[in-house]
Amino acid sequence: MTETASPRSRRVSQRIGSIAESATLKVDAKAKALKAEGRPVIGFGAGEPDFPTPGYVVEAAVEACRDPKNHRYTPAGGLPELKKAIAEKTRRDSGLEVEPTQVLVTNGGKQAIYSAFATMLDPGDEVIVPAPYWTTYPEAIQLAGGVTVEVLADETQDYKVTVEQLEAARTERTKVLLFVSPSNPTGAVYTAEEIREIGAWVHEHGLWVLTDEIYEHLVYDGVETGSLPVLCPDVADYCVVVNGVAKTYAMTGWRVGWMIGPADLVKAATNLQSHATSNVSNVAQRAAIAAVTGDLTAVDEMKVAFDRRRRTIVSMLNDIEGVVCPTPLGAFYAYPSVKGLLGREYDGRQVETSAELAEYILDAAEVAVVPGEAFGSPGYLRLSYALGDDDLVEGVTRLQKLFA
Repeated sequence: MTETASPRSRRVSQRIGSIAESATLKVDAKAKALKAEGRPVIGFGAGEPDFPTPGYVVEAAVEACRDPKNHRYTPAGGLPELKKAIAEKTRRDSGLEVEPTQVLVTNGGKQAIYSAFATMLDPGDEVIVPAPYWTTYPEAIQLAGGVTVEVLADETQDYKVTVEQLEAARTERTKVLLFVSPSNPTGAVYTAEEIREIGAWVHEHGLWVLTDEIYEHLVYDGVETGSLPVLCPDVADYCVVVNGVAKTYAMTGWRVGWMIGPADLVKAATNLQSHATSNVSNVAQRAAIAAVTGDLTAVDEMKVAFDRRRRTIVSMLNDIEGVVCPTPLGAFYAYPSVKGLLGREYDGRQVETSAELAEYILDAAEVAVVPGEAFGSPGYLRLSYALGDDDLVEGVTRLQKLFA
């Protein structure tokens, strides 16, 4: 047997080998590595609140560590107490009525997204994905055997797709619409009326929806919005909601998310999880119970800070000639167009793409940003403003000086 024909020559499966590394985590890791070397890098890469997890949540975890019942296996789909608490929290925060049997507790929102797509999609099924999109969505769809169909909305549309665009992308293979509001990476928020129009289109064509509501509490300027299955009850039985504690409660490292959907779909996803990971860490689940059953005081305090930073970063970015930054209405990201900075030479270095611009910014200004290529829309940068006020101002000031 020749080496080329040997099973050992096929080292990584095509399915896994085709998956790209998370661009946001890659930028964050590089920024942290440079900081560890002593370089004064300011990172706008990862969407991670700079606040500590609320104290009462941490204390719940400490108590959970001491209780031997949390040292053992628990149901793969989540602690019954947490599933009940998530159902009650969902009713409280969005008005969606669900039963605990419709909840699957996952290892963060990413597992919820993959599990949902793996459960809904057969090979060749198409998912309409509005762009700019978070980097994980297309990879999860591909891993599940589905096909991503991108629909691009730029800053002239406030980064929001229209029903006409969705209809133009629909084919006989379309099964699912991915709907995200507030959006990562743009911070766009669909109004209640826009959501109703999209829901009516989904209902008319008998499609499924996966709606990611991880940023539900981070909405600014009094925009009237809501949860798609609540505003569009006709599609509620064909809707999967993904959420988690990471962004709302500053618990990114605790890895607790969930998917909510029809009971049969959730049962199938639970079967998958029983073989993939089994139960989420019991200590993290106990902490999540404290988070979702507590009031939103800590959340509101963080939101005040995010709102202040939002206004600062938008104003400062728009002061850079060649940069156009719409005001985001949700989440904690700014998504400026940097097309006016491209096609130029900087320090003897020709910069044609936003990916090359991001590399130049990191090298020349020691500021880490994520290029639009990672989100399906070249010509833009994503900057998370979930970092301290001083670092935010210093980082954007460096950009202002770099492109002055």
